[in-house]
Amino acid sequence: MAENTTQWSLGQLPMPQLTAIPASALADEPVHIRATGLPPMQLVTLMATLKDERGNLFQSKAFYRANEAGELDLKQAPSLGGNYVGVHPMGLFWSLKPQRPFGRLLKKDVMNSPFSVTLDLYNSVYFLESAIVQPSASQVVQRWFRRPGTQRVQIREGRLRGALFLPPGEGPFPGIIDLFGGLGGLVEFRASLLAAHGFAVLALAYFAYDDLPELLLEVDLEYFEEAANLLLAHPKIQGPGIGVMSVSKGAEIGLAMACFLKQVVATVCINGTNAIFDFPLKYRDLVMLPIHSFLERTDTDVSGAVRLCHYRGDPRDKANQQSVLPIEKAQGQILFIIGENDQSMNSREYAKQALEQLKSHGKSNGRMLVYPGAGHLIEPPYAPLCYASRNNVRSLILLWGGDPVGHAAAQEHAWGEIQKFFRQHLTQTRSQL
Repeated sequence: MAENTTQWSLGQLPMPQLTAIPASALADEPVHIRATGLPPMQLVTLMATLKDERGNLFQSKAFYRANEAGELDLKQAPSLGGNYVGVHPMGLFWSLKPQRPFGRLLKKDVMNSPFSVTLDLYNSVYFLESAIVQPSASQVVQRWFRRPGTQRVQIREGRLRGALFLPPGEGPFPGIIDLFGGLGGLVEFRASLLAAHGFAVLALAYFAYDDLPELLLEVDLEYFEEAANLLLAHPKIQGPGIGVMSVSKGAEIGLAMACFLKQVVATVCINGTNAIFDFPLKYRDLVMLPIHSFLERTDTDVSGAVRLCHYRGDPRDKANQQSVLPIEKAQGQILFIIGENDQSMNSREYAKQALEQLKSHGKSNGRMLVYPGAGHLIEPPYAPLCYASRNNVRSLILLWGGDPVGHAAAQEHAWGEIQKFFRQHLTQTRSQL
């Protein structure tokens, strides 16, 4: 036997180890995943599994090769296949896919429990699941949606319904109203995450929640004005103005708030419109009627989901001018965040029209960030792409669009820009005074 041959006794065989640091963190914080103690150059499978609060399963997997030292570091090592290819340290998180088609991952109870993601390491390319094959190492990662010390205050004042998230500390904090779209109900995960970064955020419901109307039939802007006044009257909110964070239908309302409400000084519109669609908008004596939509222009994707991006009428048509929002009246700053692969609405065109309208009035208080490969539902970082999902209101499967890699990059970049934008324009107004 050659003298330099290494013989491992069973007791000496290196044990594969999987580490994910930090093992407990905010959902928008990156995790550093590493494996050690692998046979040199070994092909392995990494799998992530998450169960949401309803018991729905989301999974992702990627195939990697260990280096000569039997180590694997997702910050440097490329995935060779699986749900994504290339160097993506957080790929296992943003490529999670629902086991039940068209499921959307949404955190409901943000205060009491995290999402738990189980990471499993298998010593080969592992395609099919079987109870017989056990992972050689596992690690559980907790993804929280609030910081310790965050306060959640249930809002039931007059007709207002929502939840106010206050960061730990005395304050005062910059105040933001957070609006979602056609999902309805009360959606809190974005508000609680923003509160973790020092903002006081009111997640505001406006239909399909508590005693609010089950269906959205009109938008009463005075409801949103009441919410702005409630926020500004709170002792922990720093005035004189507030911000609005909004997406989809919420972004149409957010833009209307920027146009008509002097309380609003900074507005983020994610993939919204520049005009009134679907339902009338009322504000005091003003009624803006919606632009006509054309159901026959909807089409169906290969997945069976309905694409809505061509079905709305054009705000530039002469007949539709009364429905276009008077964006030149907006006193505050507006940031349009656009997914170039939005399959739900022609959001890039709408933002472009809004910016042209500002420019034609000699104003420059709007700007647009366009993300190639991003779809309609741009969420906080590392959330999996929701390409299409069931819409309870329309009981249709709606197509949102997006390519997983481009969408993930957009979410990560936009989240930083949103916080920068609010910090600049909500704290600056105070220092100017």
